[in-house]
Amino acid sequence: MTWLRPLKPRPRATTRLICFAHAGGSVTAYRDWPDLLPGSVEPYGVQLPGRADRFGDPMPADIHEIVGHVVEEIQPLLDRDVVLFGHSMGATIAYEVTRVLEARGSGPVRLFVSGSAAPHEPRRRREISSFDDETFLAELTKLGGTELEILSHPTMREIVFPYIRADFRLIEDYRHTPGPALRTPVSVIVGDADPVVTPLQAKEWQARTTSGFSLTILPGGHFYLQPQRAAVVAEILKRMG
Repeated sequence: MTWLRPLKPRPRATTRLICFAHAGGSVTAYRDWPDLLPGSVEPYGVQLPGRADRFGDPMPADIHEIVGHVVEEIQPLLDRDVVLFGHSMGATIAYEVTRVLEARGSGPVRLFVSGSAAPHEPRRRREISSFDDETFLAELTKLGGTELEILSHPTMREIVFPYIRADFRLIEDYRHTPGPALRTPVSVIVGDADPVVTPLQAKEWQARTTSGFSLTILPGGHFYLQPQRAAVVAEILKRMG
């Protein structure tokens, strides 16, 4: 089963935008983006195992396993400019994919990271993935973004909690490996009321690149990008050129 899914095939596009979702997310997080993008940009989503049409697939052991698969599928797409966008956990995965692509001599045009502290910054190691169901649901509610009306049904929780917990475990187990800063420009977008990362913490991403850097603050919490999707896409288009 492939990891990259074209959200709207555009054979004549000059740029490919590859999007990585948050913990518990899927390619549907970006289903509305194609209508906001010009015909010159072909959008893709990364579909992790354990959910949607990959429900029966085993979860990866760690983030680096995901990175390895995604990098291999990106390789044939590098005949055109490639831009990466990742939100929350997706930001960490997109960053690690960028590191591997650069090591192979073919980094993306730009890396966009959203709702995430810089990978080298110390993080609070809260083992959310091991919380009991009610406490886990309360944590998801604080973050927002997840379709909480679905999680209110016990049967649905039995279906989705395992892969959401597995995603949280991936990010809880992640440790940044020291290495050279990226040559790829990095653009950071964050909500002004995000309980996970402050704008000041988001600015620390600047240390992860020797190239261009930008920080954009939009109104909203951790999932600011849902109501602000038009502004997010506009920022991507502004910076990718």
